[in-house]
Amino acid sequence: MIQLHDKSFVPFISKKQIETAIVKLASQISEDTKGETPIFIGVLNGAFMVMSDLMKSYKGNCEVSFVKMASYKGTETTGKVTKLIGVNEGLKDRVVILVEDIVDTGTTLELLHEIVLKEKPKTLKTATLFFKPEAYKKNLIIDYIGIEIPNRFIVGFGLDYDGLGRNLPEIYQLKTQHMTNIILFGPPGAGKGTQAEVLKESYNLVHISTGDVFRYNIKNETDLGMLAKSYMDKGQLVPDEVTIKMLKAEFEKHEGANGFIFDGFPRTEAQAEALDKLLRQKNTQVDGMVALEVDDEVLVKRLLERGKTSGRADDSDESIIRNRIKVYYQETAILKNYYQKQNKYFGVDGVGSISEITDRLSKVIDKL
Repeated sequence: MIQLHDKSFVPFISKKQIETAIVKLASQISEDTKGETPIFIGVLNGAFMVMSDLMKSYKGNCEVSFVKMASYKGTETTGKVTKLIGVNEGLKDRVVILVEDIVDTGTTLELLHEIVLKEKPKTLKTATLFFKPEAYKKNLIIDYIGIEIPNRFIVGFGLDYDGLGRNLPEIYQLKTQHMTNIILFGPPGAGKGTQAEVLKESYNLVHISTGDVFRYNIKNETDLGMLAKSYMDKGQLVPDEVTIKMLKAEFEKHEGANGFIFDGFPRTEAQAEALDKLLRQKNTQVDGMVALEVDDEVLVKRLLERGKTSGRADDSDESIIRNRIKVYYQETAILKNYYQKQNKYFGVDGVGSISEITDRLSKVIDKL
């Protein structure tokens, strides 16, 4: 771990991984520019280390230049880039390769691309060592990408934090506080929603309920919501890809949270793997699956009672309820094995008063 100003950073991408990525970039560009003498334009300050190593691996003749972006006075508040500083070479009818250290939103690169196009080059392509697809907001195609990374704050190899870190030969990511992420598991009617509301206050966690997210999308008649409704009305589980898209959007609303209680998600191994991937991108993980265990007949009775006031069609028809429970066991029982193999599965008796069940759950969560 290293300290830069007031923040701590931990290792993320090794020097060897960077070297491999740059050799790959150089090989691709060399192949595409055979017979030409391209001019590589590096964007300062960040791209100086990328350009140095890229030129060492590039096969063929080339020219090298660097630019900085600049704004005319009076435009600082808009961020409108209006000119380049540093390009003295004529670019007309030249093969031009723009080189960035990192592309996130793509705003700077798009503006630079537009400015260079006005010089009427023969061809104009873009290359970056690091690319954040989650953060990218533009339609401009990035022709050469070294490494795709999650949307994290990184330093090293030309990238800085308030002026420091550019000289580091590897990449470090910002160290974040430990998040506690709990999956509250159980069949329909087990009381997950009720317990999640209590536990989120006790542990200062964000409660993400699949059901609530579904109902929000259904109420607002989003495409995903209407598709989910067609499955829910039949007592079937919503397909993974639909659920994951809705849950990911909800997760992204809570940057900086102490952790999450996932209620009703994941329900399949594919969803569990998707959740693992999402949490890894945030430098965290699932700490435990806590399962409420309730007899089937108790579940049916609870749901029929809830259906008297909830207005939900899937709570009012006993045949649909029993099918939901059956589907739950068929398609989600495998998750018990999935988390048991990681020593992250904890079964809790889900019958009793709300406070009694909360006490049982809290004893497990306190250990996590």
